[in-house]
Amino acid sequence: MLIFLLLLLGPIAASTAAYLLGDGRHDWQTADRSSAGLLPRPAEHADALIRVFAARTVRWRGIFAVHSWIVVKERGAARYSRYDYTAWGEPIRIDGFVADGRWFGAVPETVVHVDGDQAEQLIPKIRAAVESYKFSADGDYRPWPGPNSNTFIQAILDAVPQLNAVLPPTAIGKDYPYRGDWFGFTPSGSGVFVSLAGYLGLKIGWIEGLELNVFGGVLGLDIRRPALKLPGIGRIGAPLV
Repeated sequence: MLIFLLLLLGPIAASTAAYLLGDGRHDWQTADRSSAGLLPRPAEHADALIRVFAARTVRWRGIFAVHSWIVVKERGAARYSRYDYTAWGEPIRIDGFVADGRWFGAVPETVVHVDGDQAEQLIPKIRAAVESYKFSADGDYRPWPGPNSNTFIQAILDAVPQLNAVLPPTAIGKDYPYRGDWFGFTPSGSGVFVSLAGYLGLKIGWIEGLELNVFGGVLGLDIRRPALKLPGIGRIGAPLV
């Protein structure tokens, strides 16, 4: 039990210390939201493209969680399409921010990176998942345990299992049972899960790895891309892409 508590609370304490020491993101009104330079100019990249980005969320919530979003571009398109799910305005926000922009000062990490023919085939499924997302009305957004921005992106990834994608352990809300199911097979078909309304849960699978969800924070192990999954800190080991 002591080891478990240390693994759970230690990383959160370390993340809290990093926040308190200052990372330039305390004032959201003046925070940098410019491009982080993670995407080429559309005119210089003719191929279709899919990216999922995640960045530490605003103010003290960044101790625990990231905000994630998805960007797509069809072959030959002159611009990117970005989809977010936010707590203000229309919940599903289309092109509300720079495609690869810093999230209120936080530089994004790339979670999904797909180009070319595969991206071209999967983009229609992504757009269909966005259009059919269940929690699209005003007032549906809930920061914790969900549905939030990470629930939205997880629903898209679940609808397109060919991406073989997993959000980082700091994507609180990704385990919210948006379909209403409490147990079953993971969307990838490579594992099983059980979830208590997003507050507690367990997931085991080849794509997903081993993930223990404790009040939204994830403690686990990735075998496919060897890494530890820690609440507050995130992954320690091989990158997602």
